[in-house]
Amino acid sequence: MKKKITAIVLCLGMGSTLLAGCEKTPKESIVREKGADSIDKYESGEDIKGALRERLKAPEHYKNESVYENGGLIVDTDADVFVPDVDTVNTYAVSAKEVNQELIDQVTNAFFKEDKIYQSYSYFEWTKDDLQQMITRLKKYKSEGNLDPYDHGKDENGNLQYDIDAMIASYEERLKTAPEQREKVEVKPALNLEYWSKGEGERVKEVDQDRFSGAAETEHGTYQYTVDYALKPDIKFCISKIKDEQKDPMEFSDWTEAEFVLSDPDSPNYIPEASIQKMLNISYEDAKKIAEETVEELGWGLDFTDWDYSVFCHGEQGASEDGMLDAGYQFVFTRNLNGVPITYELSSGGGLEDMDSTLVPWSYERCLVIVGDDGIQEVTLLNPYDIGEIKTENVKLMDFESVINIYEQMMEVSNADILNYESKRTFHIRKIKFGYTRIYDPASDNETGLLVPVWDFFGGFDAVSSDGTQSQHNTGERSSYSFLTINAIDGSIIDRGLGY
Repeated sequence: MKKKITAIVLCLGMGSTLLAGCEKTPKESIVREKGADSIDKYESGEDIKGALRERLKAPEHYKNESVYENGGLIVDTDADVFVPDVDTVNTYAVSAKEVNQELIDQVTNAFFKEDKIYQSYSYFEWTKDDLQQMITRLKKYKSEGNLDPYDHGKDENGNLQYDIDAMIASYEERLKTAPEQREKVEVKPALNLEYWSKGEGERVKEVDQDRFSGAAETEHGTYQYTVDYALKPDIKFCISKIKDEQKDPMEFSDWTEAEFVLSDPDSPNYIPEASIQKMLNISYEDAKKIAEETVEELGWGLDFTDWDYSVFCHGEQGASEDGMLDAGYQFVFTRNLNGVPITYELSSGGGLEDMDSTLVPWSYERCLVIVGDDGIQEVTLLNPYDIGEIKTENVKLMDFESVINIYEQMMEVSNADILNYESKRTFHIRKIKFGYTRIYDPASDNETGLLVPVWDFFGGFDAVSSDGTQSQHNTGERSSYSFLTINAIDGSIIDRGLGY
């Protein structure tokens, strides 16, 4: 998620936490055993031909409304049911792809094959002209009475956190020794490159430990290109176009998924879909072609899975219609194994059970590409997988009715205490998807896992605070957040935030 998208994420997290207690506890536990012992019990099903949907008795659409706590908690399920057109489903061994120079070269060549790439530390160093523009800008803010241009706020004594006079003085001091022009040091992207730091005093040679940070000059503009392997085994590739539309480099700006700005018309972050579409001068088809052709160059076997709009906004309050500078299409790519895709879900899958945990997590594989009028705008690549052998062929699956029984009971149990914080909540489940997710045991091995079939229940919710003064609305139509993930084999609940 992006910075300052109001309370949406906090509420999502609270709503997905499994809380104790409910009106009546079912006599038979609805939370199935999970872990290595459970995985060892996965069985192959009978060799029966026929479409998976028919075998699981899954409808095209499922509709039901459950009311709990005297109407304080409502689960409104009115969802299309997505089932791949396959006969059988397997489980697969999966591991983290080895991080080496070959992997970095694959990404570099896919996006910047013929382009020059420079070390970022000198490339993005502010010149005399940059600093003078910043000094002039701050003095203009001050003359207009805007002493807190970046909304840093006040401290406990009521004093401004941002000292505009001190910042002007700092920039004026830096101006004395700043270079006239940027120094371009061409490099081949790699981890642990040496660079010269340019702090106070003499320059010092340092090593960019487990990182690479560069600038790529292309015919479509300049891109910041980073590789981050500091939180092993997680590796993150980020490619972001430098936006000419941004007038103040110190002002917050970022891309935000459209689901967070289209969901609630009463939110300060709301942007009408028509306003987003007006900023697009490239068709969906042309944008999708650019994304698909580029991702194919990676050679990782990723397929187009889903899409939404994305907006580029500036301003310390985050996304807003007034602050929108650009828009694009965000394309999601995942793997497809024998006709069954890995389901994309908003959670990263690399969380910890508590802050004191010493485990080293492994997040999900991700490939997100934003394409705008002049090509690729931003790319996020995380943790590419190596797909191993089939572990259980034609695995035996629970029927849809059994899964729905678990879903409806767990939605009550997992939200049993929600009325301690809210006077009313209504969940809107709008998509039910069958697909793969990766599970693993970080306590034994944080670089290998298993791809298992799951059911995900996507949607949003309406909520009113306990004192009735605040509310939020999200119909869930565009949501990529799953309120419940159920293992399609044994009915166990998978925590998307943890990844197991």
